[in-house]
Amino acid sequence: MGRIIFYEDKNFQGRSYECMSDCADMSSYMSRCHSCRIESGCWMMYDRPNYMGNQYFFRRGDYAMFGMNDCIRSCRMIPMHRGSFRMRIYERENFMGQMHEMMDDCDNITDRYRMSHFQSCHVMDGHWLMYEQPHYRGKMLYFKPGEYRSFRDMGGMRFMSMRRINDSYY
Repeated sequence: MGRIIFYEDKNFQGRSYECMSDCADMSSYMSRCHSCRIESGCWMMYDRPNYMGNQYFFRRGDYAMFGMNDCIRSCRMIPMHRGSFRMRIYERENFMGQMHEMMDDCDNITDRYRMSHFQSCHVMDGHWLMYEQPHYRGKMLYFKPGEYRSFRDMGGMRFMSMRRINDSYY
C-alpha cells in the first residue's frame, strides 16, 4: 500500500492532499504543488491530468518540486513486484527484427546488445523504467507488464537504458 502527501507550499506547509492510490486529476484537490512527502511505495507523477505528459519517478522520501513547474496533475502508484523480471526488446515495431530478452538492468543497450535503439517491447514480468539516454538519464517512461508494439505511439522516444523497479526502491 502506498501513501503520499502533496503540499501546496514549500517545506511541507499549506493545504495538503493525501493520496493512497492512483489519482487521474489532482486539480480539484489543490491548485499547485511545491513539495510532497512519500511515506510508502513508489510513484509515477505526471505534469498533465490522466497520466499524460512528462513522467517523474519517486520513492519514499521528502521532495521539493523544483524543476517541474509546480504542475503535478496526476499520480500513479507502482505496485510492488516480487519475483523475476523479464522483458523482450525488438529492433523494429510490431516485435520484428533483432530481439533480446532481458532479466536485469541495462545501462546502455548499444554497449550490451550492439543496437542503436529498439522500437517495441513485450514486458512479461515486473515493472520497468526506460530512459532516453544511457546510464539512466534523460526523460523516462514507466512500463508495466504488457505489449508495446510501437514507441512512435508514445511520442517517438528512443530508449537507451532500462532499470527494474524492485524492492530496493521501496
